[in-house]
Amino acid sequence: MLEQPTLVLNRHWVPIGTVSVRSALCLLYREAARAILPQDYSLHDFDSWASLRPEDNEPAISTVKLRIKVPEVLLLTQYGAFPRRRVTFSRKNLYRRDLYTCQYCGAKPALHDLSVDHVVPRSRGGTSTWENCVLACLRCNRKKANRTLRESGLRLTRAPREPRWSPFVTIPVAQRRTSWEQFISNEYWNVELSE
Repeated sequence: MLEQPTLVLNRHWVPIGTVSVRSALCLLYREAARAILPQDYSLHDFDSWASLRPEDNEPAISTVKLRIKVPEVLLLTQYGAFPRRRVTFSRKNLYRRDLYTCQYCGAKPALHDLSVDHVVPRSRGGTSTWENCVLACLRCNRKKANRTLRESGLRLTRAPREPRWSPFVTIPVAQRRTSWEQFISNEYWNVELSE
């Protein structure tokens, strides 16, 4: 129960992420946050939250003396910023950015016929970054080989760059709680990776 997620809102009531229930209770105790009761949007400090009695079917943390209702939504008392989230550079995200398409000829071959190509080859100082890696079908990758674009005669269909996809909250659907839906619209749950 202590590792379940709790939604965190900044002081402007904008969702910015999740923390574990354990961390949520620590934030409450340190007075860095207030727990929100989703039914009436009432704010609670640690003492008032601990005095709420959870119903038998509600998730709760049991201590020696009492049962504490699990906080599902927290409001930070001081933090008002929006954290900048960047898309992690990975093979999976590169495939998603390039829409499983060869960036030289535009073909959409089977997944096993696509490879990652370095626009400036690694042997010539190229690095593995968003701006230097693209998907290439095996035919185009063999044609380009260890050469630059000019030497190979190939052209990119579009310039590679870091995706601008930057949701404030990325939460697996399995961890989603019903009480969060009033704080996060469906657009947050259905984010597509695009430029």
